[in-house]
Amino acid sequence: MLPPAPGETLRVAIIGNPNTGKTTLFNALTGLRQRVGNFAGVTVERVEGQVRLPDGGQLAVLDLPGSYSLSAGSPDERIALEVLLGQGRDPWRPDVVLVVVDAVHLERNLFLASQVMELGLPMVLALNQVDAAESQGIRIDVPELVHRLGVPVVPTVAKRGEGIDPLIRAVRTAATLAAPARRFALPAAAEAALAPLVSQLAEAGLPAPGAAMEALRLLAAPADDGGLATPAVAAARDTAVAALAAAGLPAARLESSARFGWIGEVMAAAITHPTRPAAPWSDRIDAVVLHRVWGPVVFLLVMGLVFQGVFTWAQPVMDGIEGALGALGGWVAAALPDGTFESLVVDGVIAGVGSVVVFLPQIAILFAFIGVLEHSGYMARAAFLMDRLMRRVGLHGKSFIPMLSGYACAVPGIMATRTIEAPRDRLVTILVVPLMSCSARLPVYALLIGAFIPATPLLPGLSLQGATMLGMYLLGTVTALAMAALFKRTLLRGPVRPMILELPPYRWPSVRSLAVSVAQRCQLFLRRAGTVILALSIVLWAMATWPRLPVDAARTPAQQQEAQLAHSALGRAGHAIEPLVRPLGFDWKVGVSIAASFAAREVFVSTMGTIYGVGDAEHPEAALAERLRAERHPVTGAPVYTPLLAVALMVFYVYALMCMSTVAVTVREAGGGRLGWTWAGVQFGYMLALAYGASWLVLMVGRALGWGTGA
Repeated sequence: MLPPAPGETLRVAIIGNPNTGKTTLFNALTGLRQRVGNFAGVTVERVEGQVRLPDGGQLAVLDLPGSYSLSAGSPDERIALEVLLGQGRDPWRPDVVLVVVDAVHLERNLFLASQVMELGLPMVLALNQVDAAESQGIRIDVPELVHRLGVPVVPTVAKRGEGIDPLIRAVRTAATLAAPARRFALPAAAEAALAPLVSQLAEAGLPAPGAAMEALRLLAAPADDGGLATPAVAAARDTAVAALAAAGLPAARLESSARFGWIGEVMAAAITHPTRPAAPWSDRIDAVVLHRVWGPVVFLLVMGLVFQGVFTWAQPVMDGIEGALGALGGWVAAALPDGTFESLVVDGVIAGVGSVVVFLPQIAILFAFIGVLEHSGYMARAAFLMDRLMRRVGLHGKSFIPMLSGYACAVPGIMATRTIEAPRDRLVTILVVPLMSCSARLPVYALLIGAFIPATPLLPGLSLQGATMLGMYLLGTVTALAMAALFKRTLLRGPVRPMILELPPYRWPSVRSLAVSVAQRCQLFLRRAGTVILALSIVLWAMATWPRLPVDAARTPAQQQEAQLAHSALGRAGHAIEPLVRPLGFDWKVGVSIAASFAAREVFVSTMGTIYGVGDAEHPEAALAERLRAERHPVTGAPVYTPLLAVALMVFYVYALMCMSTVAVTVREAGGGRLGWTWAGVQFGYMLALAYGASWLVLMVGRALGWGTGA
């Protein structure tokens, strides 16, 4: 092959088993030069990035989903195979494939690597986590590994950025080398049996090396596998299976037997294992975190630390953002003449968007905590720990991983259910993931807790505010488990399958990779604040501004503002909604804010900020909280908002599916078309019923106990 010309773009696909550090390596290569989307026609996440090279060229890097093999047994593996074969709706066949393997578990990882070697594409092997292998006494003869595999091998420690420059050079060099080939031989009878199938696949458009690998893979593929796209291919596969059976060769185990036999030879030649047990300290940690009694205690303590940290540690930064927004609002109000445009900028844009942006530090801390739990290896152990409880509700621990992801956002949580093999279990998990309190609910909780819940110390490091936040998250989690049990015993009855889950080794998270991940999520949040929330804030400001009510000199400014709101289109819409929410103790302002938050839950805060006009306040969030505390009923003089009402409103948001993005992804993941819309309707309906009923119950019980009264 010709060497890459200076200034050219080289396409590189990164693939590897889960827990090999693949994403950490991708982040180390690309940094913040990434864009996130979905592969065409599916909800599998597609992450691309760029690596700028000294000669002006660049690497266009695609991070493929984590896969144990190219068997196409899940949507993730199917997408990875289609990309490597140049198939699919948006063909993106790489120039070089970068296979990331875990040096500690090399034998298992080489199965996928051996499949990639047969696709007719230049390849580089990133031997990652070599430091962990060395600490366990595992010695790897890299030159011998290169000789056995026939591809460049580069040792790396992705979390520390070690080996990145040699890896980039190896990728560029690999583009000039011949593609690797199969390194093991099949029995002559197997080669003869597979030859007609290989020919049919080649006629279907696959290159010869890829056709040989695909033929071997299809021997154990189900009847609805995408590789059996034509009757001729399906017939050739059936013929090959019959021929292998006649020769006494088991078709379903032919590939695994051949590959692992060769892998065993490679391991014997290139790897020296220690005679002592590996990493005994991890076993001692697992004895505590996986204990039947202490394990759940540790989990609750970790979750308590997370939510107390979210509420407490972010406050100084939030105060700084509030001060900056207040100064900006005051400066704009002073610089612009009084009038419609000044009101639009101050009360519409700054009050609306600013009241949500102020919660960015809390969201960043939440994502950082989740990233630490995942990258350190604890997240998988939490799933294992929860398996016993999950089985009681009819699921297994693997369903808890998407549910934990739902703490960050329901959309990726629902997408993560594609790792669940049983369709009924997957659908049950999809239906309950939105009950896990996501980061979009955080601004609502933070506003109401900060305004109405005192910071009374309960335990060292835990106040009543942090406990209330934890209580909202636990309420959603417990309800999700209860609803899963209900669905598994009614609409989606089915057997409980055993869980097989790999426990990754404990490791220190990569600060760089963690920072990139948190920055990406913050960018997505700010992008939504700059688009959806900005647009809604302007619309809501306009609705609150028109039609105009003539100024009445007999009214105070506050009374005039209240009268203008009631007279406006927003007020009229709110009063139309009010009968629906009045049984919950909510007024028309809360009703309008709830309706607007269907676009995004955090819009509730920006809507309330627009209604109360806090854009020019020195500290908008504090000003909004103060306005809520000071609001009085015009007739009785009783507080409109009380701690009891705040708890009822938070409970409503724990349960209500006020998120159109979640509805959309549920439609697609639940089957699409009429079927997907049916299940999305079930999800929205049962969650709204839960929200209304639970909120009403909180209000009634609270009033009966004398905890507070509403308007």
